[in-house]
Amino acid sequence: MAMRPPVSVPALSRRAKVVIGAIAVLLVLFTAIGTLTNVYVDYLWFDETGYTEVFWTELQTRALLFAVAGVATGGLTALAIHLAYRFRPTFRPMSLEQQNLERYRQSIEPRRTLVTAAVAVVLGLFAGATAQGSWETWLQFRNSTPFGRTDPEFGLDISFFVFDYPFYRLLLSFGFAIVILALIGSLLTHYVFGGLRLQTPGQKLTTAAMIQLSVLLGLFVALKAVAYWLDRYALAFSDRGDLFTGASYTDVNALLPAKTILVFAAIVCAVAFFANVVVRNFQLPAAALVLLLISSLVIGVAWPAIVQQFVVRPSANEREADFIERAIASTRDAYGLLGVDYVNYAQQETGEEVDATAALAELRADTETIPNARLLDPNVLADTFTARQQIRNVYGFPEKLDIDRYTIGGDTQDYVVAVRELNSQGLSENQDTWINRHTVYTHGNGFVAAPANEVVAGQEGGEPDFTTRDLPTRGTIEVSEDGARIYYGELMQDYSVVGAPEGAESREFDLPEGSDGEGQINNTYDGRGGVEMGSFFRQLVFAIFYRERNFLLSSAVNEASKVLYVRDPMDRVEKAAPFLTVDGDPYPAVIDGRVVWMLDGYTTSESFPYSEQMELGEAATDAITGQGTTALPDETFNYIRNSVKATVDAYDGSVTLYEWDREDPVLQTYMKAFPGLVESRDSMPAELVSHVRYPEDLFKVQRDILTRYHVSDPGDFYSGNDRWAVPADPTVDTQEPQPPYYILAARPGEEGATFQLTSALNAFRRENLSAFVSASSAPETYGQIQVLTLPGNTPFRGPQQVQQSFNTNDEVARDLTLFNSQDSQAVFGNLLTLPIGDDGLLYVQPLYVEGTGENSFPLLRKVLVNYGDRVGYADTLAQALDQVFGAGAGEAATDSGDIPDTAEDAAGPADDPAAPTTPAPAPAPAPDGTTGTPDLQSAVDAINGALAALEAAQRAGDFAAQGQALEDLQAAVEAYQAAQAQAAEAPAAPAAVSPGG
Repeated sequence: MAMRPPVSVPALSRRAKVVIGAIAVLLVLFTAIGTLTNVYVDYLWFDETGYTEVFWTELQTRALLFAVAGVATGGLTALAIHLAYRFRPTFRPMSLEQQNLERYRQSIEPRRTLVTAAVAVVLGLFAGATAQGSWETWLQFRNSTPFGRTDPEFGLDISFFVFDYPFYRLLLSFGFAIVILALIGSLLTHYVFGGLRLQTPGQKLTTAAMIQLSVLLGLFVALKAVAYWLDRYALAFSDRGDLFTGASYTDVNALLPAKTILVFAAIVCAVAFFANVVVRNFQLPAAALVLLLISSLVIGVAWPAIVQQFVVRPSANEREADFIERAIASTRDAYGLLGVDYVNYAQQETGEEVDATAALAELRADTETIPNARLLDPNVLADTFTARQQIRNVYGFPEKLDIDRYTIGGDTQDYVVAVRELNSQGLSENQDTWINRHTVYTHGNGFVAAPANEVVAGQEGGEPDFTTRDLPTRGTIEVSEDGARIYYGELMQDYSVVGAPEGAESREFDLPEGSDGEGQINNTYDGRGGVEMGSFFRQLVFAIFYRERNFLLSSAVNEASKVLYVRDPMDRVEKAAPFLTVDGDPYPAVIDGRVVWMLDGYTTSESFPYSEQMELGEAATDAITGQGTTALPDETFNYIRNSVKATVDAYDGSVTLYEWDREDPVLQTYMKAFPGLVESRDSMPAELVSHVRYPEDLFKVQRDILTRYHVSDPGDFYSGNDRWAVPADPTVDTQEPQPPYYILAARPGEEGATFQLTSALNAFRRENLSAFVSASSAPETYGQIQVLTLPGNTPFRGPQQVQQSFNTNDEVARDLTLFNSQDSQAVFGNLLTLPIGDDGLLYVQPLYVEGTGENSFPLLRKVLVNYGDRVGYADTLAQALDQVFGAGAGEAATDSGDIPDTAEDAAGPADDPAAPTTPAPAPAPAPDGTTGTPDLQSAVDAINGALAALEAAQRAGDFAAQGQALEDLQAAVEAYQAAQAQAAEAPAAPAAVSPGG
């Protein structure tokens, strides 16, 4: 048979080679410059913050893993290809198959070294890029810290599962990848160069090919034996149990022995392949491999399935009892719920009426919760803060404000707080130039606070009482001049160029000047924050990094300039401590006259044995996530600790990390890897400790776990009879979970009010209340979780049912119709659950009215209260409490005592506190100030006139006129109600107290 002539490979012209080479060089050059610029700018940030150790440790660890994985993968694959080529047959049968392969051999032969090197480099780059992403796994393995407790099945310290097991799995995966790539490379090389002949009669493999493939297959099966051994420990994360995580009855009694048997079967199979180096007959190893496959199917798959179906399922509650008990204990441990204080808490027995006299006595005896009942909702009032305290368009407030507490004059009070940040999105067109955006408008200024339980009365009724406000900042919370300047905040996403040579004119807008606010005072930044420009080289680096030529051309950038970037507090903490997950809601606090951002850092793991796996982002989501708060990453985890408290100075951006959980082995492991990064808890200033809060995202995760794992009995857990559920937020249309709320209140069994994070829990798939959870933020009791459990057979109202009772109340429904007009809308605030005494739960909710104009903002107009089946609805909390419990019940409330009493208030509640009605309100003054009894039409005309005036004032941005229009609207509504009551000629019209649905 004649051999076909080889097909020549077309050659490139010299010019084409030059062009292709030049393009390749430019691509590599631009990629290298971009990468090096990014790395260098990162280094400058770490150098500025003093965390270069983090930069170098992470970089060196990534580089080490990249190099080891890249060299091992690329090098061993290239070695296998080289050996296959080295031992290729000298002579090959002249078959059609070999003739077809000859053209490839002739093409590869001159470039064999280049091709092998290219394969090694490409595979090495892919392997290195994959391995370097696991740098935290290596650091955890290398710096492993014992947990001091063992798992119940294997008797190993928990650290083996959390730190060691993931690294062993990483090594195993790369071992499999290297062997498979080497096997593929060897097969292809042997095939191309004649060592493997698929279509040629006679022997299919040369001796050299048989030996090499036998060794590689033996290595593969040996790794499979290691995998079977590690699979035994993976049972600690099994999800075979329908209701729990961890080894189940079937796993322990069927699958665990099977995995052990398969380990030895795989070792025998591997020995058979290695023996084939001498025997040189694939029949024996092939038989061993088939036996291994059959064994894995029979004892590794079929037998456990039979046990599960015919032994476990018929009596799963009994068979799985011990394993459910393990899962309950481990899950509680992993989520920090071992020390929960469960309190049996009940208002009444089934079928009994509310004891109004006893309830009134408890209410009057309460001197901690009622006076601090919060009426200002930080999720609603951002527009109000903006309208009253923005001062200039370049300033702004976050979409969600924050709650914190301060002790002033010996009294501790919770406040709605915010900082007046720079808002680049608010710049007008003529302000929005590069010079203005990045060198003039560089920072915000000021701290704003309003007591959470008080509002302003009078003409501007319903507004927060800003006790700390204005520019320069003044009020009860003292802030220094520098401490009030906000160069780092949640709204600051742009970089700023600050600083100027000594004696140069200041260009940074600092605050308005004069009573009219038309002038301005400039300032030059002199804080420690920012990266110094210093040289033309750095200017060039930032010009490349930001793709902005003004770094080279503008006179605003000079040797004295600094660049401020990575200005969001969350980003700064996550960058300084990349192993932390940061809570999505940073909050500002004034510490020693300076505004600092306070943040909570979590250490997490997905490898805690027998603990339920969750999706972090999903578990920490509620109805307001993403609206002023940041959603957590959607990663799998089953262990979490609030291990770090972090601060970011709002003026100089300095990041400080404090060890908060001293018993967290994960944090201790990272502290070994990054020595000096996290400071001791003892070094936290006392004033800083007084402002720590229990973090919201952790609390949301824990309350979700508590809905299932509050049950201790395995049988009850399996049946799910006592399961709870997080209620949906009743104030929004979505079915997202209700957010937890910070309150200052007394907890049952404790003396004095404490700052705490709280949430109601419903019965599963029912709207009745089952429990109330609170986590203390007080330094002396921080982290203590209390659960008030309610009788399961008592139909206590949950948040949705309470909201429904509010909405269907006659007087509330009438007002909602008026408030939700063309020019305004009603906005329900947070529905707070407040324990009163030893067996009472009080619901309090503010109702705001907001215009629909561009400059409108919500103002508090009514307060709703629910206790048992009673509803109170009035202008103030004190009046609403009087409606529910009788005269004098609201004396402890401090929401707005100076609001003038209306005729309705003067009438007082019914003599019988338990009566379902109250006297009808007396006629209110007409909107024009006259007295008498206006008819319904004139009242409606007055309402329409007030709404028209409100709309006109909002369009004009006249805040005083808006306040007057809202006051007129309130008077008109009262006149309408009075006229409606008189028209019905009823001696006692329906009042705010009515049976709830």
